[in-house]
Amino acid sequence: MRFVSALLAAASLVAAVKGHWLGDIPHQGFAPFAGANYPVFRNVKDYGARGDGVTDDTTAINAAINAGNPCNKGCASTTMTPAVVYFPAGTYLISSSIFPAYFTQLIGDAAAPPTLKATPNFAGFGLIDGNPYYTPVLNWKAVNVFFRQVRNFVIDTTAIPPGTAATGMHWPTSQATSLQNLVFNMPATPDVVHVGLFMEEGSGGFMTDLTFNGGATGASMGNQQYTMRNFKFNNCKTAIIQIWNWGWTYSGLSINNCQVGIDMSAGGSSAVNVGSVTLLDSAFTNVPVAILTAWTRDSNPDTAGSLVMENIALNNVPIAVKGPGGTMLVGTAGSMNIEAWGSGHSYTPSGPVEFAGAVTPNPRPAVLLSNGRYYTRSKPQYENLPASSFLSVRSAGAKGDASTDDTAALQNAINTAVAQNKILFLDYGLYRVTSTILIPPGAKIVGESFPVILSSGAFFNDVNNPKPVVQVGSTSGQAGYVELSDFVVSTQGVQAGAVCIEWNLATSGTPSGMWDVHVRIGGFTGTQQQVAQCLKTPGNPTVNPNCLVAFMAMHVTTAASNLYMENVWLWTADHDIDDQPNTQITVYSGRGLYIEAENGPFWLWGTGSEHHVLYQYQLANTRNIFMGQIQTETPYYQPTPNALVPFKPVAAINDPDFTASCAGVEGNCAAAWGLRVIDSRDVLVYGAGLYSFFTDYSTACSTFSAGQTCQQRITSIEGSASNVNIYNLNTVGTREMLTRNGARIAWFADNVNTFASNLAVYKSG
Repeated sequence: MRFVSALLAAASLVAAVKGHWLGDIPHQGFAPFAGANYPVFRNVKDYGARGDGVTDDTTAINAAINAGNPCNKGCASTTMTPAVVYFPAGTYLISSSIFPAYFTQLIGDAAAPPTLKATPNFAGFGLIDGNPYYTPVLNWKAVNVFFRQVRNFVIDTTAIPPGTAATGMHWPTSQATSLQNLVFNMPATPDVVHVGLFMEEGSGGFMTDLTFNGGATGASMGNQQYTMRNFKFNNCKTAIIQIWNWGWTYSGLSINNCQVGIDMSAGGSSAVNVGSVTLLDSAFTNVPVAILTAWTRDSNPDTAGSLVMENIALNNVPIAVKGPGGTMLVGTAGSMNIEAWGSGHSYTPSGPVEFAGAVTPNPRPAVLLSNGRYYTRSKPQYENLPASSFLSVRSAGAKGDASTDDTAALQNAINTAVAQNKILFLDYGLYRVTSTILIPPGAKIVGESFPVILSSGAFFNDVNNPKPVVQVGSTSGQAGYVELSDFVVSTQGVQAGAVCIEWNLATSGTPSGMWDVHVRIGGFTGTQQQVAQCLKTPGNPTVNPNCLVAFMAMHVTTAASNLYMENVWLWTADHDIDDQPNTQITVYSGRGLYIEAENGPFWLWGTGSEHHVLYQYQLANTRNIFMGQIQTETPYYQPTPNALVPFKPVAAINDPDFTASCAGVEGNCAAAWGLRVIDSRDVLVYGAGLYSFFTDYSTACSTFSAGQTCQQRITSIEGSASNVNIYNLNTVGTREMLTRNGARIAWFADNVNTFASNLAVYKSG
């Protein structure tokens, strides 16, 4: 009887779920600056798509994308016309490219990912063309393409003749973008010339859970920096072609039955275009050459083509690394594991030493690992839950119009969802709050096309008494677990005391997580921190008091623990996204990400922190931290004024005091730190791009010919820090790449790379 009851219950659940919850729930997202009838959510079947594998659905899909006139051809950027374009399960036949608009998410049924299948006569640059060439240049400036996602699709070019050029997806984009759960199916014939994923420009970025079957090339990519994990390549001629980069981190690659694993030889030995690659926790099986590189001891530039590998499994891989002169690292006809190997410049802890060979692997704290690899977890999509498991914040009374005080309604909705064991669905909107929003243990919150929690008012405006906008856990060390995904925290007007996110939670067991949760401060409609209020003033060090917009982006407090962060961008805007020329602005946010939790563990996969006054990342008295390809930028206005203005250093939170530390130091020393590590241990950085492009809004300082004079120092390790190790540190515009207790460790001119300076391996000793 119990068995029969269980079967009936299971059948009832399957019947209740039917389709993906995202297609079944009511959609009440409201874009307050796009007009009352603007559709945030679009189901392609409502626009005529059939998904039957027979009907040409191209026109219907593009109609769904363009409903309401979002930012597409000729538009620079926007936050005013968000969209989720949803594809139920099915096979969607397309004969030309799909063109997703700016601030648009393409999302397939996560439980049964739909197929986009090209017709034999397909015409276009990618079944999904994320940044078209309507003219000889990209429609959107690639380094300004933010807040976009594509997930849960099979992209199929197998009907296109193998010898006809075809691309599955064209994706030149930047921060706060993501690809997740995609399968690229291509012919696997000797004459095939298909490419799965192509990307030629941008400043990314994050991708995860992509599979490439067949094709001439799985992924052919060039971008400033990226974090990519859990990619599978099966029967491609070449799995990855690295066109160019400054820094790239790959983790969890599985490359099988390909002729070449990663080809990073772009440009050849005479002029290498690939800056650096960091590869970890990956496997190659039946691959004649795992890595093809152009690095030599005479590389031009000196450190171009830097490579660091750690924990790499080889199965029937005769050549592990091949350079212009032949085999650099012998593989095996059987099985072997590369503990750590690299080529480039090392500092262990002094240098530079040019090397090509084995590296002492990082001591990996067990608490950071799962089955011998660094812990990873993809963003939950709740694909097995019915629509009844979700509670809408708009149904709970919140308006999301950027002007109504939604504090009580939002807090009540969070509390109700936790009490009812439901997931809170944050329908799109700008939810203005005038006091702290508390996220208690047990909360699960998922947003629709990056809704915004927007602080406002006097409560957040006392620089001497900072207050969190979103507080996870009521007190530091409160026990519990949460999941947060796909929303933005920001501020409105003057908010000199706003801490956008305060993380207090101490989680045991499975880590709590933040996926695609961003802090976006200033520069968009609704913030009152745009061109009209905070236009840049080059040459004028006077601070506009109306443009003090945040005290800190994110604070992880002393007793917090066990937090997983993936694709989190903590951005103080350098330009107005909703101004069509993308005019630069000056707004002041005091601090980026501050972690002072005593024990960890913390994982930062594909995170960035930009344009904060004092620092972008600061770690103090903490431990057990993994960082994968962090990325920073110094504020463009510095040193006019410098980093001591307008936020005075606060000793209680270990703020840097540039007056003391810069005594006797030449150049622009009082500039924001990219990464500052104080009295911390077991900090393991697998790729870092720390950039300083401007002095007082001029880029003349950022080139090697100019002496990289934008700022003097950018990476600091201080006090009793130990086991602080960095692979592939890339700096731009900075003379002293790395300092230890105020003493210079690495000098830019000793480590010239493509545009950045690079050191491949630093061990703190």
